[in-house]
Order: sequence, then structure tokens, then C-alpha cells
Amino acid sequence: MERNCTTAEKRKPASPLRRKSTNADTCSARAETCDANDVARARWTLLRQVLRQKQLESPEIQQVSVRRFATFDLFSRELLEAKDVCDTSDAQWVEYRSVHFPEYSALLRDNLGPVRVNEVLNSFDNTGNICVWPSEEVMAHYCLQKRHTFKGAVCELGGGMTCLGGLMVAISADVKEVLLSDGNEKSIQNVQEVIEKNKQAGKFGSTHVSSRVLRWDCEKDISAFEDHFDVIMCADCLFLDQYRASLVDAIRRLMHPKGMALVFAPRRSETLSLFCELAQQAGLCVSQHQQYDAQVWDVHLKMQREGKQVYDENIHYPLLIILTKGPQPFSHSQ
Repeated sequence: MERNCTTAEKRKPASPLRRKSTNADTCSARAETCDANDVARARWTLLRQVLRQKQLESPEIQQVSVRRFATFDLFSRELLEAKDVCDTSDAQWVEYRSVHFPEYSALLRDNLGPVRVNEVLNSFDNTGNICVWPSEEVMAHYCLQKRHTFKGAVCELGGGMTCLGGLMVAISADVKEVLLSDGNEKSIQNVQEVIEKNKQAGKFGSTHVSSRVLRWDCEKDISAFEDHFDVIMCADCLFLDQYRASLVDAIRRLMHPKGMALVFAPRRSETLSLFCELAQQAGLCVSQHQQYDAQVWDVHLKMQREGKQVYDENIHYPLLIILTKGPQPFSHSQ
């Protein structure tokens, strides 16, 4: 006999911690590790917890990649407490609402689940799937701020468990299609559930929203969308040396001849400048913007004055890099 599944939802304040999940990539079995000391330390700490059969519980470990600074406070979160007799997972659904554009919100599935050894050490760039990085939050806010400039087909690369920026475009902008992508299969499984939840809530209107595993170094993945996207976006995807050139090439090939790419990332020593050099070598026009949004800039200045113990501009403040194949059409400054 089949059980009828009913869900009753009520809201209660959520924890400020936001988490993403990990999984092994489907294009390569080779283990990928990061040269950055903080990321390496996080991975080995996660591994120790796996061997001790523990969940990821420590906020310090969950946010090691961004130290103790976790948010620009651009979105509020409300937990939806769901009672579904068919759902045996530890998933928690949260409503993520823009503080400055409160008419726009998205439903996100927030659940890390058990951490596995192979998912920690063998995953395709799993570092971005442990938490929502400040760059992703800023990109989502920026997309709302510039929602009237989006058109046609939009793709988010390396969006992890939420693809928050792409989601906000799908919810707020008058676009034909939005593709939410990441290199981790488990992340995309979660993103697909997020898409279905928001579709049921009537968030997308007539926009076609889909998800898929898309690796920047996989020819089959890239060739399927050659010259297709009017806007490509990604957040904090530049610091892994082994994928930087592949990301540039993927953006160049996926971008429509008259399209653009919006890349949000902190400097992280020389990683951002190396990315820009590679983009220029690939024939792309590159512009860099530091002061592109009033709210983000105000938080940045406040943290520089009052939060020096937890805030490091080098790893926390995302610059905006705009890439095009020709002259850039409009200003992205404040």
C-alpha cells in the first residue's frame, strides 16, 4: 500500500550557517587537492571527522575557507520546518529573501549530510560546496540589482549546492532560460530539487530553468553549448590553479559573440590577476570593478574599520570582473 505524503510547513528562525555538499566527479577519478593552506587544512580536518564517524558540526570547520567572516548580510533566512513522512533525509528547506529587494526570495535545500572519505579527497573542486561563500551572496544581490539588464540565455558555472546567483536571475529577470551548473553530481542533484521546489512555488514564471553537471575541462560538456549564453556568471571559482585556464576557455566558448561573463572573486593573492591575464591572452576584453554596489561597498568599509579580526579584504571582498568578446556595452559601477 502506498503512503500519502503530506507536508505542513511553518517558519522559525534559521541558523546563519549555510552549507553545501560534496561528491566525486564523473569525468575523472583522479583526486584533486588545493594548494591553498586553508583549504588543505579544511580537507584533512574533514577527513579526521569522517574517520571518527562524525558529522560536520563545528562552525569553525564549516567556514574555514572564509575564516570567520561569512556574510555581507544581503539576504535574510527563514527555516521552513517540513514534516514529510516520505522524506527520511536531514534536509532543511530555507527561504532566502533579499534584504534590499524583499519582493524576491528563493527556497533552498540546506543539508550537508554525512561526509564520506571519497567525497572529501576525490571530489571535483569540493571546496566551494562546504559553505555559501560571500562572493556568491554578493553575486546574487548584484543580479537582483541589475535584473533589468539580463536577457536571453543565462548560465551559472560552479554554482555548488545552491546556484544562488542563477536562481535569483531566474526569479527576477525577464530571461528565456537559465542553466544552473556545477562539476559535482551530488551538488546538481540538490540543485534539481531546489529547482522543482521553486517551480512548484511559482517562482520562475515563463523562464525555463534547468541544471546539469558541467565541467570546464570536459569537451563534451562545453561543446554542447558553444556560443549559446548571453550571460555567464560564476563566484569565487578562480583560486584552483589546475582549473583556471579551463574556466577561461569554457567561458570563451560558452559565451555568445555579443554576450558577457560576470565573475565575482576576491584577489586571493595573485589568483585573480592570473585569471585576468589568461582571459586577455584568450582574446577576451577584461574590465575590473572594485566599487560596483553601494550596499556591498558600505559593508566592506565598515568591516575594514570595525572587523579587522575576522575580515580580510584579500579573501573576503569580491571584485567584479566583466569579460566580453568585444567592447563592453554599459557601466557596472555604482
